[in-house]
Amino acid sequence: MSAISVRQVSKRYDPQSTDALRDVSLEIAEGEFFGLLGPNGAGKTTLISVLAGLTRPSAGSASVMGYDVVRDYRQARLSLGVVPQELVFDPFFTVRELLRIQAGYYGVRNNEDWIDEILTRLGLADKANANMRALSGGMKRRVLVAQALAHRPPVIILDEPTAGVDVELRQGLWEFIGHLNQRGHTIVLTTHYLEEAQALCGRIAMLKQGQIVALDTTHNLLHRFASHCLRVRLERPEAALALGGEAGADGWVEFALEHCADVEPLLARLRAHDVPVQDIELGAPELEHVFREIMHRA
Repeated sequence: MSAISVRQVSKRYDPQSTDALRDVSLEIAEGEFFGLLGPNGAGKTTLISVLAGLTRPSAGSASVMGYDVVRDYRQARLSLGVVPQELVFDPFFTVRELLRIQAGYYGVRNNEDWIDEILTRLGLADKANANMRALSGGMKRRVLVAQALAHRPPVIILDEPTAGVDVELRQGLWEFIGHLNQRGHTIVLTTHYLEEAQALCGRIAMLKQGQIVALDTTHNLLHRFASHCLRVRLERPEAALALGGEAGADGWVEFALEHCADVEPLLARLRAHDVPVQDIELGAPELEHVFREIMHRA
């Protein structure tokens, strides 16, 4: 059974507008760490809203843990936890009260041990009895994550969870989310920090203008669309441009290489053209390059 199943989903908010989603089909297996990427306005939030039951699709169907998000909406919502991009919070409760209330929305009671674990894992234990209004923006972001986990859902959607937060929170959050994934939770991540998606996600779907334009494992995407980047700093960088390099700043020239074995032949060509190399760097394929290439092609 798929943790998330999306079948030919389309969504149009206004008859005069373009489709926010157009015939999107997607299967995410249980236990996957899945990335959902795309530029602003690509349809990521609309797709999340469909899965969370916040908006109904104009066509097609979607399910969470086998429960249709329209027909079986109660079970579907119970199976899903969503960390929203926006900082939305109730200013009248403490952190612990808020998590108890959140769990209560789903009929979950007497889960203090789980709440304590969430608070500890997210670095909120010393803020458990603090009012939400007294927390910093980064702490409020942590509480949003805690709220999404309060009813212990098997599927967790993280919509830009580390936007504008400090490095310490990122490290702690990903350690905890990785722990949940190892315990069988399905994780869906949307982020503009592509290095996070590259490091964490086993598979990635890329959306543009409401359509999926790429869907594959992270490994395959990196090796199909990206190349190694050899950067060399030269005394005469203009002499290397004729060899296929692209000029950078401060005398650096970049070469795109398919394989690491191509490095030595390139350096030999530079030596043959009497172009002394002052410094050298070799970078592995990056998801950011893949993303730009796919968006450009699409």
